[in-house]
Amino acid sequence: MPGSVYKIIEIVGTSPKSWEEAAKNAVETAAKTLEDLRVAEVVKQDVVVEKGKVTAYRARLTISFKYHGEK
Repeated sequence: MPGSVYKIIEIVGTSPKSWEEAAKNAVETAAKTLEDLRVAEVVKQDVVVEKGKVTAYRARLTISFKYHGEK
């Protein structure tokens, strides 16, 4: 039996509250259309600044999911 294969993509989540919520939003949104999510890794964090104030937190993640191939 062959081993499993996983695809890795990059996604960005946003939140007006925190980087943690931004990451959570990204994973939960991706889970609505991708199957067998396995691991997510935060690779970058930044903020949106408007008029000298932080208005949004952004988290860039790589996320892996099991590759099923064509059916």
